[in-house]
Amino acid sequence: MQYNILLGILAVGLLASCQDFLEPESISTFDTDYVFSNVDDARKGVNAIYQPFGTDPFRSRLSNNMTGNTDIEHQSGWTSSGDRYQIWDLEALSSNNDLRRVWNAAYQAIRDANIAIEGIEGGAAINSDDVLTARTMQHLLGEAYTLRAYWYSMLTFYWGDVPYVRDAPKAGNEFFLDKTDRNIILTDVINDMIAAEGNMMWAEELPYGIEQVNREYTLGMIARLSLQRGGYFLRPDLTMAREDDYQDYYRIARDYTAKLMDLKDRDLPRDFKQVFLNTAKFISPANSDVLFEVPFALGNGDVGWNIGVTVQGGATAAHDYGSGNNYMAMPPSYYYSFDTSDIRRDVTCALYMVNTDGELVLANGGITNIAQGKWSRWELESPPGSSSAKGTGINWPMLRYSDVILMHAEAENELNGPTAAAQESLKRVRRRAFDEADWSEKVDAYVAEVSGSKEDFFDAIVDERAWEFGGEMIRKYELIRWGNYSEKMAETVETLKLMADAAADDDDEGPYEELPDYIFWKVDESGNFVVLNPDRDVLVAPDDTWNRDGWLTSLWDDVRNEYPEWIVKDWRNYIDEGPKPGVARYIFPVPEEAITNSQGTLSNDGYGFQ
Repeated sequence: MQYNILLGILAVGLLASCQDFLEPESISTFDTDYVFSNVDDARKGVNAIYQPFGTDPFRSRLSNNMTGNTDIEHQSGWTSSGDRYQIWDLEALSSNNDLRRVWNAAYQAIRDANIAIEGIEGGAAINSDDVLTARTMQHLLGEAYTLRAYWYSMLTFYWGDVPYVRDAPKAGNEFFLDKTDRNIILTDVINDMIAAEGNMMWAEELPYGIEQVNREYTLGMIARLSLQRGGYFLRPDLTMAREDDYQDYYRIARDYTAKLMDLKDRDLPRDFKQVFLNTAKFISPANSDVLFEVPFALGNGDVGWNIGVTVQGGATAAHDYGSGNNYMAMPPSYYYSFDTSDIRRDVTCALYMVNTDGELVLANGGITNIAQGKWSRWELESPPGSSSAKGTGINWPMLRYSDVILMHAEAENELNGPTAAAQESLKRVRRRAFDEADWSEKVDAYVAEVSGSKEDFFDAIVDERAWEFGGEMIRKYELIRWGNYSEKMAETVETLKLMADAAADDDDEGPYEELPDYIFWKVDESGNFVVLNPDRDVLVAPDDTWNRDGWLTSLWDDVRNEYPEWIVKDWRNYIDEGPKPGVARYIFPVPEEAITNSQGTLSNDGYGFQ
C-alpha cells in the first residue's frame, strides 16, 4: 500500500481540512481537556508535533544540509558568508537565520509534545476500560515522548546545554529559562522512552506503519540517544569529554538493541538499492530495514532537490522530472575507502547526473562532485514537471534496522570487547554488502581480522558505519560522540593529498598510484551508467563507444602546481584553523533572537564565541 497517498486521507480525516499531515493546526489553539479525551482528537494533538518536519528548518536544513563537513561529505563553506556556508565552515554567527529557524522549530515541536504528554497523562482515556482506547493512548504518549527526545537530541548536538522545557505552556510558568546540562536532558528523555516503549505498537499494527513513530523506532532511539549520552561532547572550554558513567549508557544501548533484535528481528533486505528506491516509489514496507521515515506528501519535502543525484531540468528540458542538485558532495577519499566488490559503493556514490536532454552523463566536476546516489528524483514513477524543484514527496529515513544492529555491535564491544555477539552483528550487515560467494573472505575472514582487540573492532565499526550510511547524513553526530571529529577530518585531507600526489607525479609509488588518471564511461543498452575502469588506469578503451574524462587529474591544480583550494580549505576549521587546533568546534552560538527573548537568562559564553 502506498502510505504517502494515505497521508492525504489522514490529513482530511483527522483535521477536517485540506492541511498536510505535517502542517496541522497547533494543539495550543484547542482546549486540551477536550482534545485528549478521545482517541481521534488525541491523534490530532500528537500530529501537531510532526509539523516542523514539513518545514524548511528540517526538510532541507537539519535533515541533510547542516550535517557537513565530515569524512564522507563536504562543501566549501569558505566561498561565501551566507547562512549555510557559515555552518559548513564552523563559523556561524548568532545572527544566522538557518540556526534561528531550526532552534524555533525544535522548541515548537517540544511545546506541542509537552502539551500532548500532559493532556494524555492527565486525561481519563489512557485508563479507559476499553482496551483498544487505552492501548492507543499509551502508544500516542510514546510517540510524543520519542519525538520530544529527537528534538532535544538535535538541540544538544548543535548547541550543547540548552533551555529544558518539560511543561506545557500555561499561566504562571517560568518562561525565561537558563541552560540545563545536556547530560541531564539526555538522561531524562532516554528514561521517558524506556518507560513508554513497552506500551507502544509495532509498525505493522499502526495504520501508517513506518510513516509514524512506532515501537521499533523508539527502541532504536533509546539506543541512539544512549550512545550520544555515553559519548564525547564539547565543553565550553573547548575540551572533549564524556561522563564517568558512560558505560551505563553503552549498557542501555546494548540492552535495547538486543531487545529489539529479540522481539522483532527481521532479515535485512538483500537488495540494498531497493531500500532507497522504495522512497522514490512511495513504498514503505513494515518489518524491513527502514524503521521510521518522515512522510512527505507530494508537494512537500526536499529529498531529490538539494540532496541526491543532480538532474538538470527547467522549462526547456526534454524531460519532465524537474531540477535537483546535490549540496554535499562525497570526497573521493570516501569512494575509494570501499572494498571494490562492496555492493553499497555504487548505490551510495553516484558518479553520474541527468542532463537536460534526459541523458545519463558523467557528473559535472567528475571525481570532485560525487553525489549521494541513494536519492534521485529521476526514479519517481510520475514525473513532477519540467519546472519542478522542491516538493518531490520522497520520504526521509530517520533510522534503519542495520543501524540498530551496528549499534549493538559497537555497544557490546565497548563493554566486553569483540565478543561472538558483537562479531555476528557486524557480520549481519556485511553479508548484505557482498555477494554470497565472497562471504568467506569479505565477511568471516574480515571480521576475524578486525576482532583482535577492542580498538581494532571499534575502528572497523567506524568504517562500517561510513560504508553503510553514506548519504544519510548522520556521520556528523557519530564523529561527535566518538570524539574523533578533528582526527577523521585530518585523515581525510591527508588521503586527498596523497591522491593528488599520485595524479601530479606519474612516478610516485604512493598507495594511490594505481587509481585512474582518466576514466572511460558510457550508458549501456539497459540504460545503466557504466564506468570501465573506476579502480585502475586504462590507457585505451576497447572501442569507440566509451567517453574519456579526467579523474584523478582533477585533484591537482596544474596551473598553480598545488593542491586545489577545496582540499586545503573545506576542512581546515575542523582541524587546525578553529579556536582550538585539534578540536572541531561543532557547537554553534545561540540565536540572537533567543537571547533577546530570554530577557537576560541566555548568552553566548564559552566555546570561544566573542
